[in-house]
Amino acid sequence: MNVHEYQAKQLCKERGLPVPQGLPVTNIDELEQVVSKLGGESWVVKAQVHTGGRGKAGGVRLVQGIDALREAVHDLLGSQLVTHQTGPEGLPVNTLYIESPSEIAHEYYLGLLIDRSTQRVVIMASAAGGMDIEEVAANTPEKILTEQVDPVAGLMPYQTRKLGFGIGLEAGQMRQFGQVLQALYQLFMESDASLVEINPLVATPDGELIVLDTKLNLDDNALYRHKKLAELRDISQEDLREAKASEHELNYIHLDGNIGCMVNGAGLAMATMDLIKLEGGEPANFLDVGGGTTAERVAEAFRLILSDDKVEAVLVNIFGGIVRCDLIAEGIIQAVQDEHIKVPVVVRLEGTNVEQGRAMLEQSGLNIEASDDLTEAARKVVALAGGAA
Repeated sequence: MNVHEYQAKQLCKERGLPVPQGLPVTNIDELEQVVSKLGGESWVVKAQVHTGGRGKAGGVRLVQGIDALREAVHDLLGSQLVTHQTGPEGLPVNTLYIESPSEIAHEYYLGLLIDRSTQRVVIMASAAGGMDIEEVAANTPEKILTEQVDPVAGLMPYQTRKLGFGIGLEAGQMRQFGQVLQALYQLFMESDASLVEINPLVATPDGELIVLDTKLNLDDNALYRHKKLAELRDISQEDLREAKASEHELNYIHLDGNIGCMVNGAGLAMATMDLIKLEGGEPANFLDVGGGTTAERVAEAFRLILSDDKVEAVLVNIFGGIVRCDLIAEGIIQAVQDEHIKVPVVVRLEGTNVEQGRAMLEQSGLNIEASDDLTEAARKVVALAGGAA
């Protein structure tokens, strides 16, 4: 789960991190109160969307004077911000973060994430922070320094010194840098984060370090331990189908093809999509209904798949291990009848009571084709969806 910049900065502020003064705005009528609290004559207006590249897309603006501020707020609030990460549809801007500007002498990058190969938290730091950090990572990766944190010992002072001197900080900045890094590590561990990113961490002309922008991603699987953090979720920034799927414990990701996929198990789902591609088709989604799927969950999965108007055929690939194939077949038949599904459905079942399940599908009289071979099922569904691309 992603959180907005203003939410992440509040969490940073609670841990004593140096954050510029700022306030969120959801309505232009709140502007006068915000200006009164922040003071000054210039402000930074930041669109709060779950994507990178806001600055290059016009979502971050430095304005001078109340009229320019009002114009920027009026222009951004309620708009769709399109960046290189969002695609052409963009994301809605429902909240702006208005912040007092900071003097910048240098920009650094700081990030914490999990290295799955070593099962440890990795800290990344670079003297080349700012909007072009992705290009730095791609073209000059040697400019990014890394340190792995021992899960038993935790972040050690020598590691913060090594990173600090490595990115060119002065001796007088090392103490504050150590405090910043320790606080970020604490935030990462206590919130069960998958990513904490400060870009940029800036040094002012006086040498003070300030957290200018913050990105925080949380592990969905751990949100049951963090009720307050779970409340920070903004569904407007998510694909509506994916948000609906999570309510029914379905794993759904929207894709650009025309063949709907319903599978139980992430690995089997990936293999199914690969076979569709191999046969010349294009998957419309990734959908894992889980090992203990039920008739109700199958019906909801069909609703999700068919909410995409581009879907011209559906491939159901279920392995009946925990749940018997005859019960799965019953759920599929019921869902096709109840949802009045018009597009052809190809079903491949395997596992417990598979013969009974296939017989039920063949005798249903519905637009359902049963198949006992996955490659054959993929070939059938591609043909029914209009043939190979």
